[in-house]
Amino acid sequence: MIMIQSEQQFNETIKKEHPVVVKFFAGWCPDCKRMDAFLPSVLEGDFSDIPFFEIDKDAFPEIAESYDVMGIPSLLVFRNGEKLGHLHSANAKTPEQVTEFLSKYFS
Repeated sequence: MIMIQSEQQFNETIKKEHPVVVKFFAGWCPDCKRMDAFLPSVLEGDFSDIPFFEIDKDAFPEIAESYDVMGIPSLLVFRNGEKLGHLHSANAKTPEQVTEFLSKYFS
């Protein structure tokens, strides 16, 4: 995963022609740590070639707010600057939920 360090980098990332995933997280978030424990195994198989980025919601609250990221962790899929999908934190608790979400955009 590539850490997004600036608003400019975020904007360049989401404008890519191919879909990308951006994970919104925070260092204090226990659900984020749980997701971090299983996410590598989810990404290894069918999703190993997905461009996957992460951004600290607390460092960039305006970006999170502009894309309706209310809970964390949240996975958002972007292409050409448009948000295609959003897996809200309430539905991102298990590897199966994340796999099902990613399959909609990367299968």
